[in-house]
Amino acid sequence: RRCGRSWRKGWGTMPTDVLLNAYIDLNILLLAGTLLWFAARKALARSPLGRAYRPQLRLLNGMTVLLAASPVLILAFTHYVIAHPPNFSDMLVSQYLQGNVSMSAGTFEATLGLREDAVRGLTSLQPLWAQALAAAFAAGALLCLAHVAASVFRLRQNLAGAFTWKRIGRVQLMVSDDIRVAYSTRGLLRRYVVLPSALLNDPRDLRLTIAHELQHFRQRDIECEFLLEMLRPLLFWNPAFYMWRREVRLLREFACDQALMARPGFDVRAYCECLIRACAHAARGPGLFMRRSPAVALVDRRETRRGASLQRRIIAVTAVQPRGPNSLGWGLVSLAMAGVVLATAMLLQRPSDWSHDRIMLSTIVNLERMASRNTGSELAVSALNGGFAVPAR
Repeated sequence: RRCGRSWRKGWGTMPTDVLLNAYIDLNILLLAGTLLWFAARKALARSPLGRAYRPQLRLLNGMTVLLAASPVLILAFTHYVIAHPPNFSDMLVSQYLQGNVSMSAGTFEATLGLREDAVRGLTSLQPLWAQALAAAFAAGALLCLAHVAASVFRLRQNLAGAFTWKRIGRVQLMVSDDIRVAYSTRGLLRRYVVLPSALLNDPRDLRLTIAHELQHFRQRDIECEFLLEMLRPLLFWNPAFYMWRREVRLLREFACDQALMARPGFDVRAYCECLIRACAHAARGPGLFMRRSPAVALVDRRETRRGASLQRRIIAVTAVQPRGPNSLGWGLVSLAMAGVVLATAMLLQRPSDWSHDRIMLSTIVNLERMASRNTGSELAVSALNGGFAVPAR
């Protein structure tokens, strides 16, 4: 029987339940946020804001932080502000009682309890499917952690093998013989721009490359890349994570290029030629174009393998640049998207204690079961007497 199911949620529950529910909420929110972003981007493309890549990047970076922090924010909100906010489950029960859902009461209750049953199975690890799922998740997470650790190790090796060329404040310009594409990264206190040694022979490309990498620091792209790399072992199985990360990385380069284009006297043609030469150098030695993380490169592997990616970037660089910041418009868009994400996070919360609607649903389920048992008994007696029953219509 499902009558004894506890709907209580909050800080009083077991930590495993809280963490697992927060993790599930994070994945659902990421999927909802990705769909919301694609819808917003499609709408923005038809407006003057469509080519403003820097505000779009700020919005996407802010949404990344908000999505990652939403489960914690909602737990704090339900603990300190509203203990039992409205949620999807209670809304569905209300719609069912009003006759807007065509489903038997038992099936409807079982559908509502799928997530709770799954959480119970995963926390206890008693069912075989829960053990298999936990083992698969652990293997995938460990594999991702190993990949991230290998990327960090290659990054540290490359930084250790490079020599310092110049210092600009807390930024160190370093030169390495082991790379073909410039990239930027940071530590706790210092920031690094690592340049291929062959770039020193081309002063114009050198100047453009350094300007590009320094712009990544101004946009906080390295910090966002750190956050994405931290989330990858947790969200490696979610396709929405990779779609979101691809959008962040694409907008990151568009915004960086656009910021450079806004500088007076900047040579757009020379910059595009610099990008093409950087892709050509990277494509000559794919073995040297290895993943180093967390870092942001002048060009990525996608642009060296697929010409369409580089083409999109050059088209964005040479397109007509937007005029004016339009702070009011972007403020409204940001508030709307943040509001939708937080509202969705709140609606995903577990139901509270038994409400009047849930008691009515439980009563209907019990009556349905009693009717089913009575019907079964009548059919059995009729069969024993050599007759049969026809259900009333």
